[in-house]
Amino acid sequence: MLATRLALGLLTLAGVAVVVFVLLRVVPGDPVAMMIPPGATEADIARLQARYGFDRSIAAQFLIWCGDLLTGEFGTSISLRQGVAGLILRHLPATLELAVLALEIAVILGGAVAVISARLRGRWAENAIDTGNGLALAVPDFIWALAMVFLLGVLWPLLPISGRIDPRLAPDYVSGFLLLESILRLDFAVAGDVFAHMLMPALALALPLAAIIGRVLKSALVEAMSEDYALLARVKGFSEIAVILREALRNALGPTLALTGVQFTFMLGGTVIVERIFSYPGLGNMAIDAVINRDLPLIQGLVLTFGAMFILINLAADIGAVLLNPRLRHGG
Repeated sequence: MLATRLALGLLTLAGVAVVVFVLLRVVPGDPVAMMIPPGATEADIARLQARYGFDRSIAAQFLIWCGDLLTGEFGTSISLRQGVAGLILRHLPATLELAVLALEIAVILGGAVAVISARLRGRWAENAIDTGNGLALAVPDFIWALAMVFLLGVLWPLLPISGRIDPRLAPDYVSGFLLLESILRLDFAVAGDVFAHMLMPALALALPLAAIIGRVLKSALVEAMSEDYALLARVKGFSEIAVILREALRNALGPTLALTGVQFTFMLGGTVIVERIFSYPGLGNMAIDAVINRDLPLIQGLVLTFGAMFILINLAADIGAVLLNPRLRHGG
């Protein structure tokens, strides 16, 4: 099953590459016009078009691009004059760290909300929690981001509102994963500063996902608590919270994990706007600049990168669901 999902994912990625490549070349606008200096001659324009292959047919350009991809070459950015692969690799760690931190916050908040709400089922506190959960779900991540900038960056300036790290620190790290590497190096000054810069954008991304996790996990917990094994645990004298944590939670994680994987991919898409709001130097921020500058090679590389991440995340969620559910492991 997993091999089939991987094959379908690769086929989907190939389809996305074709659609994006063609659409970028048929929409109005000339990417070369964004980079020619004033007073450029027709010969200068023709030279630039030939350099980036825009003087050939779309089919010929696509075949050349596919051949380059097989060698690991994504082309050269029109606006930044640098290799697309290098640009993506430099900005990818920032987005991955932000997304993983947001996921961790969402899982902790959503899990806590689900367990508490299931424990308080039938009481007024359950309605209050469900109302707050609905509010978190209804408000988009970029609205949360703007609200946090105003509240925690301007009204009460507790956290930095832009960038990834204080420029005065400038650590000489090699991996690009500033938070992870600073923790491994026990450089807590850098780790604290990076975490402070990441906290607001991570919270903005996490709150809608936490609301979804809380709602789905609570529903699964309530259903699991009505099963025979939960009743048997109560007969044995387990407290209600013990029944939830020791019996119901394990069986409720399967559907929640599957949905979390899907929603996590949507959250990755949300990093585009959130990173822009916080001037966070990740793939999302770079994607907006690429679209503004009509940087076709960079847009294509970013779309493929996001597509590959979506496929891998969904595949990981499928593997997790199989590991948590013995019936799926044995084909039952």
